[in-house]
Amino acid sequence: MSTTTAGGARRARPRSWAKLTDMVSRWAFMAPAAIILLAMLAYPIFYTIEISFSRFDLMTFSAIEWVGWENYLHVIDDYRFWSSMKVTLVYLAFALPLQIVLGFGIAFLINADWRGRSIVRALFIIPMVVAPVVAGGIWRMILDPLWGIVNWLMGLIGLGPLDWFGDPNLAMAAIIIIDTWRWTPFVILIATAALLALPKELFEAAEIDGANWWSMLWSITLPLLVPIITATFVVRWLGAVKMFDIALAATYGGPGGATNVINLFIYEEAFRSLRFAESAAMAVIVLVLTMVLTGIFLRATRKLEELY
Repeated sequence: MSTTTAGGARRARPRSWAKLTDMVSRWAFMAPAAIILLAMLAYPIFYTIEISFSRFDLMTFSAIEWVGWENYLHVIDDYRFWSSMKVTLVYLAFALPLQIVLGFGIAFLINADWRGRSIVRALFIIPMVVAPVVAGGIWRMILDPLWGIVNWLMGLIGLGPLDWFGDPNLAMAAIIIIDTWRWTPFVILIATAALLALPKELFEAAEIDGANWWSMLWSITLPLLVPIITATFVVRWLGAVKMFDIALAATYGGPGGATNVINLFIYEEAFRSLRFAESAAMAVIVLVLTMVLTGIFLRATRKLEELY
């Protein structure tokens, strides 16, 4: 009995050692990238947190006095901060669903078997490689109320010229259009890859049973794509919440702050008004809110994956 136990212990020891060796080797490969990432992210984050709790000296460009929550109280009492947060939420509420719906809808169309779809797929990549500032400048010319091609085309069908960047509602619509033009191809690429990875056997069996295109889409394709759709939403949420450069290039936050998203407002407060301590407090608040909402979205994504 003791001999058997000793043999089992000797067999268990090599397995444990193998697992430990495997874990160490994995972390050894990941260590250089992890160290670089930590160095690139940790210092700016902790420095921002330090500034947010301190009084900032522009002469030495450093924190000189601990003031506790004073900067945060100033931010909370600043109506402009909450106005820019509201603008950001409006932008996110319209842009994200629009990009997800358009991205997956276009992916369904170009995934069908028709001539020239490879060229169309390649064309959809073009907006992704255009720099955001360049995209904002190009669209500013396209939507120009006097010389823009959009107003010229609208004039051909009897619609009057629209002041895209002078009207607050149209300015927000312009920002959403530009951002959607740039980021919908990203969603299309993810959706196309997901569609190509779906098991063909299910569709062949449904076709044999007499299911039409709509039935297969509603009963097979969409349920299988729900986890991908939710994951894509989370990825785009993390990118959209940082939106800054398009608003800077296209509208510069105007008119009257109608497109002054939170990152643009923080930039203005820091580098125009030189309120670095208050801007750091704003950045920390936005970071915490983003982490909380991202955690909620990830939890909802896991629930949907378990459901489907």
